[in-house]
Amino acid sequence: MAGVIETPLSNETRETDLLLVGFSGICKLRLFIFLLLVIVYLSIILGNSLIVILVWTQPQLKTPMYFFLCNLSFLEICYTSVTLPKMLEDLLFINRRISVIGCIAQCYFFFLLGGIENYFLAVMAYDRCLAICNPLRYSSIMSPVRCWHLALACWFCSILSSLLPLYWLCCLSFCGPSKINHFFCDVIPLLSITCTDSSIFKIYFLVLTWIVVFGCLLFIILSYCKIILTIVRIPSTSGKSKAFSTCLSHLTVVVIYYSSVILIYVRSPNEQAFEYDKSVSVIYVLVTPLLNPIIYCLRNKEVRNALSIIRYSLYGTFKK
Repeated sequence: MAGVIETPLSNETRETDLLLVGFSGICKLRLFIFLLLVIVYLSIILGNSLIVILVWTQPQLKTPMYFFLCNLSFLEICYTSVTLPKMLEDLLFINRRISVIGCIAQCYFFFLLGGIENYFLAVMAYDRCLAICNPLRYSSIMSPVRCWHLALACWFCSILSSLLPLYWLCCLSFCGPSKINHFFCDVIPLLSITCTDSSIFKIYFLVLTWIVVFGCLLFIILSYCKIILTIVRIPSTSGKSKAFSTCLSHLTVVVIYYSSVILIYVRSPNEQAFEYDKSVSVIYVLVTPLLNPIIYCLRNKEVRNALSIIRYSLYGTFKK
């Protein structure tokens, strides 16, 4: 039974533990799903770590595009690690309880890292736009210092915009049977069970989400409109194909990520839609971080070449 804290100044009883409902009807498949998620989690960690290692060790990948890809891969590792370990614990030990502090921390970092991912996807679109539309000045504009400034700006903007939500999350009270209809602590399901008046927080959260998601998405769309107009003016077919291929991996990730995020967050909260939300959440919690290394490695000649160099060097080391 969840522990409670009696407040001396009121008759309110505050919950210290919350219950994650998760997916219903998976008891018989619990061990299978656990093993599947372990494989997925290890694949996400290994795949994204491989990209980080390649970018930092291979000279041919010391470019702005791969610098931002490295940051995105590191972000995906952190993003997935916020939710997956708790999911694995719940499946293995059937312990779906989480402390209020742990739930707020999970909710905050998930929101924070999600915002940073939006900014990085927008910055990567800006990088591709400069590379294709202004190739002669690209190296001077996207200098290493400028790349670091843009990366730090992504983190700073998300941290700054999430300070007020963090304060409001810490002020929430939970009383009665506090069941979160999700497999992790997300903002909308969490606000639906609080006994604190969170109407202002809900409005602020939805407006902030709309600004971040649609602001970054609009910037990406405008960048690709400019890219398309530039590619159309390229006289040779091979030149058009080469220019577009440099954007295809990023564009694929953008479509997968934003299609799921918009379906969940860019609408009014609806209790009846939580079951649907849980299914869609799997896409950006698991599928997108898993596909990112695959998409960028399989579609990218430079990354494949860097992998080959490491493979041959390791083969030569073991042979000796």
